[in-house]
Amino acid sequence: MSKMPKNQNLDIERKQDHIEINLMKNVASTLTSGFESMQFIHNALPEINYDSIDTTSTFLGKSLQAPILISSMTGGTTRAGDINYRLAQAAQKAGIAMGLGSMRVLLTKPDTITTFAVRDVAPDIPLLANIGAVQLNYFVTPKECQYLVDVVKADALILHLNVLQELTQPEGNRNWENLLPKIKELVNYLSVPVIVKEVGYGLSKKVAESLIGVGVKVLDIAGSGGTSWSQVEAYRATNSLQNRIASSFINWGIPTLDSLKMVREVSGDIPIIASGGLKSGIDGAKAIRMGANIFGLAGQFLKAADTSESLLSEEVQLIIEQLKITMLCTGSRTLKDLAKAEIRL
Repeated sequence: MSKMPKNQNLDIERKQDHIEINLMKNVASTLTSGFESMQFIHNALPEINYDSIDTTSTFLGKSLQAPILISSMTGGTTRAGDINYRLAQAAQKAGIAMGLGSMRVLLTKPDTITTFAVRDVAPDIPLLANIGAVQLNYFVTPKECQYLVDVVKADALILHLNVLQELTQPEGNRNWENLLPKIKELVNYLSVPVIVKEVGYGLSKKVAESLIGVGVKVLDIAGSGGTSWSQVEAYRATNSLQNRIASSFINWGIPTLDSLKMVREVSGDIPIIASGGLKSGIDGAKAIRMGANIFGLAGQFLKAADTSESLLSEEVQLIIEQLKITMLCTGSRTLKDLAKAEIRL
């Protein structure tokens, strides 16, 4: 296992804090995703049978019944394990993809595998392992990353870029130098594709170009408009200075719509996941229209999964029905049609 000089209990406490704060506090960015400024042109005579609406897609070589990702959230604690189990069951039932929360803790506490191991209840979905990219500067090796993939039978590995969160976290990692060559090394080593995602501040055109240049296969733009992780860390601050530093970045980032436009300019055939502040299947449809291949949501799924299986199932079905109704009301029988639907910006 990893030689990371980390306080194992601190990792667990931080994960517990993150769940509790996200569920109980207002941690929303003061920015918006940008999708509220975009409207579809309503088609009053679509000439389509609702039952023929086709939301199917493919991702990482697997079929999706809808172009939706349950975005990475949690793991490592008993409560997180229960949440992940429910999320995986819901993803399997709906035929959508799922990302696991950061798995760094698994490298120092192997017994936490039970909080991430959901493949048994979700055998068919695209399942994504996950670790912070900056950990490549802190003793995590490509071999260990392959272990994380193998132990949960994942279809890809997410490297998340959370520089602002780390810098507003009392125990956060500060060395972000020379990461790109390490990402390239990892891309060439792993047996599965590498996905790079932001965590709520957006990917710029320049960063997207750099990542594509080293072989990253999928980009999750995760723009601003949803959870502000600096605000989460503000609630975790242990003194006034830490709180004030973290709180000052509540309006930081690239709105998701802007990030999507930037990245789409250079992405070519690279799939894009649009996440960050999406609140509904209508927002998801807008993301598809603007060039995303699939869209991700987290917060509403977390709250539902922490409550009950039935509420989570309803939340997933809500997103899917919103997407399908939007498609019919824009005259879009398929996702390809939706990508060409009339809009007003």
